[in-house]
Amino acid sequence: MENKLIITKMHLREKPRIISALYENGILMELTCEEETAGQLLGNIYIGRVKNIVENIQAAFVEISNQVICYLAFQDLKNPIFTSVKTGNTLKVGDELLVQVSKEAVKTKAPVVTTNLNFTGKYAVLTTGSQRIGVSAKIPEDRKAELKALVEPFAAQDYGFVVRTNAKAASEEELRKEIRQLTGQYRELCEIAAHRPCFSLLHKALEGHMTHLRDTYMESLDEILTDDPALYEEMLSYLSCKQPEDQKKLKLYHDPFPLIKLYNLESALQDALKERVWLKSGAYLVIQQTEALAVIDVNTGKFSGHKQMQDTFLKINLEAAKEIARQIRLRNLSGIIIVDFIDMERSQDRQMLMDSFHHALKQDPVKTSLVGISKLNLVELTRKKIRRPLGEQLTQACPVCHGSGFLY
Repeated sequence: MENKLIITKMHLREKPRIISALYENGILMELTCEEETAGQLLGNIYIGRVKNIVENIQAAFVEISNQVICYLAFQDLKNPIFTSVKTGNTLKVGDELLVQVSKEAVKTKAPVVTTNLNFTGKYAVLTTGSQRIGVSAKIPEDRKAELKALVEPFAAQDYGFVVRTNAKAASEEELRKEIRQLTGQYRELCEIAAHRPCFSLLHKALEGHMTHLRDTYMESLDEILTDDPALYEEMLSYLSCKQPEDQKKLKLYHDPFPLIKLYNLESALQDALKERVWLKSGAYLVIQQTEALAVIDVNTGKFSGHKQMQDTFLKINLEAAKEIARQIRLRNLSGIIIVDFIDMERSQDRQMLMDSFHHALKQDPVKTSLVGISKLNLVELTRKKIRRPLGEQLTQACPVCHGSGFLY
């Protein structure tokens, strides 16, 4: 089965949208649907101005453009780069400094910014505020040591690096070349910042579909497919400049039958909004998301096992664990996630379930931590919150009641 990244366009409520769909072994694992003209903030670097400081929540609010106010936690205020004249080390209202949007706005919550700037490439990420050299946990231990030794000489007093999973198969020269590019990009930005006014956008991050192109583990990807000539030219230009070794994987689909229909992407979007997800066994999941957390419940449904009841429960839970890991990626659920598996009496069954669930979650490129089982037999996990969930991407606010509803 092939691994494919499909990027195409569709119109939803008369607005052009770009759909990105990642298939692994023929199974849809990731799905996004973003407005073509959305103008995302995530990853952008601005000269911001401190609007307010709230000591009791250990945070400041920073304005990055007219009326766009962002949340800056004091814990993310490490080695800030100030662009205004500064006396003393204490952050004050009116200070101007470089900030990067690290999380998009989610419902009533403002965007989050940090003073630790990141410049992301295919193989590595330059991170300011620390000399630390990190290496992806998905890289084998022996290769980790090689990569760390290779990158360490490039670290400086004001920045370090994180080596990404994509670097696992990269040559030394490819990695060195990219690190030099990222270092030059950072140095150039610092020079420009000294001569730009407040609220200037100094670094524009890639649009959502292009970050998909950059962040997907290319060694396991067989094909990048689009049927839109404009998207094809955009991706071709990016790959030829940044990832020439991957250019041959990009294909322009010419058949008059559109990719949206060929891969049933409209149905996939609708299915990803449903609360109920049926499993092959006849059992089903109920997935509900609130502003604070997501809750997933496992139900036996139509499943009828012929063995003992505990064996039946184990079989359902193991099937559910694999599908839950996929649904979390597919819907881009994040923050706190609570899973209510079917209760099992045997401790060895519970351990088998947790091992299987942990293995399934490890395939997720977004940092996901399996916390454990609570006293109420609820499985708790957390997933790093970066982009908006798929449900919010497909939600439109009502101008009359100020509520929201799905576009489908």
